[in-house]
Amino acid sequence: MARTALVTGATGTIGGALVPALLDAGWEVRVLTRHPDSLDRAWVDRVQVAEGDAADAAVLGRALHGADVAYYLLHSMDDEGDFVARDRALATGFADAAGEAGTRRIVYLSGLHPDGDLSPHLASRVEVGDILLASGVPTAVLQAGVVLGEGSASFAMLRHLTERLPVMIGPRWLTNRSQPIALADVVHYLVGAADLPPEVNRTIDIGMDEVLTYADMMRRYARVTGLRPRLVATVPVLTPWLASHWVGLITPVPAAIAKPLVGSLIHDAVRRETDAAALLGDPAGGLLGYDEAVRRALAGADPKRWGRRSALVGAALASVAVAGALSALALARPRHTLTPGIERKANA
Repeated sequence: MARTALVTGATGTIGGALVPALLDAGWEVRVLTRHPDSLDRAWVDRVQVAEGDAADAAVLGRALHGADVAYYLLHSMDDEGDFVARDRALATGFADAAGEAGTRRIVYLSGLHPDGDLSPHLASRVEVGDILLASGVPTAVLQAGVVLGEGSASFAMLRHLTERLPVMIGPRWLTNRSQPIALADVVHYLVGAADLPPEVNRTIDIGMDEVLTYADMMRRYARVTGLRPRLVATVPVLTPWLASHWVGLITPVPAAIAKPLVGSLIHDAVRRETDAAALLGDPAGGLLGYDEAVRRALAGADPKRWGRRSALVGAALASVAVAGALSALALARPRHTLTPGIERKANA
């Protein structure tokens, strides 16, 4: 019998890549979206489209009706109000609706994180996972670090920082450790999670075998793409708030997205659970390594375009100037507006 998977966040990078993979695996796919016109034309005619807002209980009930598995790929990456409360309410409503609909499994993509205090955005992602795990519906919370793939905001940030700054003086999180993962491998694990036995209700850490600092990833990106070697140094003055604005100045990643991304990067993002392959099975041929993941993510792109438009020395000086300007901004910013404890805490 045909099985139905509901995918939320189908207009995002992860969700947009997951839908055709589920179709190829024999699933009937239903997508819940507020913007049907934004769905990928390559597969939109092969899926059921439920139009509406996931915050609406009636809309959720209709979308989840008859769904065997529901993919929760929603989270707030904006500056519009209390995103923690919004994500908490959205996840709670989804968990309740999935239970009422008799959904067999929920699958959620969260982030790798250490124990202890987290950035607000990453803490919210963890809280959403906890809400879904406590829903009574068997839930798999896949936890990933930097996703290397076309359309991934975290990859776009890495790419543009590396391409535009041959010399980079940046924040301390450039030395934090991370286990990135290729977009194709995230999708493979997400598809596999739909078939987990009902007794599995837990987090599952996913990532490639390589552990790299962010500075390592920039240097490797430059080597893979044939750019000149990148020189990277860190300074202690760039807080997450300043660093997010610094990223917004250097890259085309919007500040509303850069802010939560930077907030997450202040932590190490490495696997603590190592049984993803046993639970979900690795892709045929194994997980992609960092270099190959970058090559695939850049298919059709030109990583040297910026270098041809900007002199290397000018870009290096711009990097230093930005760091200096933001340091001055930190000193000039009114004390009462600084967020205390910001080092504490989200396909699609």
